[in-house]
Amino acid sequence: MKILIVEDDATSKFILNKILERYGECHLVSNGREAVDAFTRAFEEGQPFDVICLDLMMPVMNGHQTLAEIRSFEDSRQLGESDRVKVIVISALCDEENIFKAYRGECEAYLVKPIEQNKIADALHSLGLIDEP
Repeated sequence: MKILIVEDDATSKFILNKILERYGECHLVSNGREAVDAFTRAFEEGQPFDVICLDLMMPVMNGHQTLAEIRSFEDSRQLGESDRVKVIVISALCDEENIFKAYRGECEAYLVKPIEQNKIADALHSLGLIDEP
């Protein structure tokens, strides 16, 4: 599995990498602009990401804007549901407005920090990306 971790906080990025590296190849970026660039480059090289773990509060481009650009890119390529990247939002924001906005932006899962290994494994399992949580 090819995983893109989009997180500006060094500690959270380190923890996510440690949790996710057992499931596949992790690529780490620090803001939404870097995420969109990495996503489009990987797609155009024929090696797209399977899942993106996306923070919402980031510099340069926030997670909502990042998700919108990724989905717009996929729509412009007329990708079907099964060909789209799975997006797991992982954020400290736990208010209804941000959660609903993320789901309206077509994320597949929303996890609230602090980061917990079992929650990430459950999300990956529910998305069909791993066999067992």
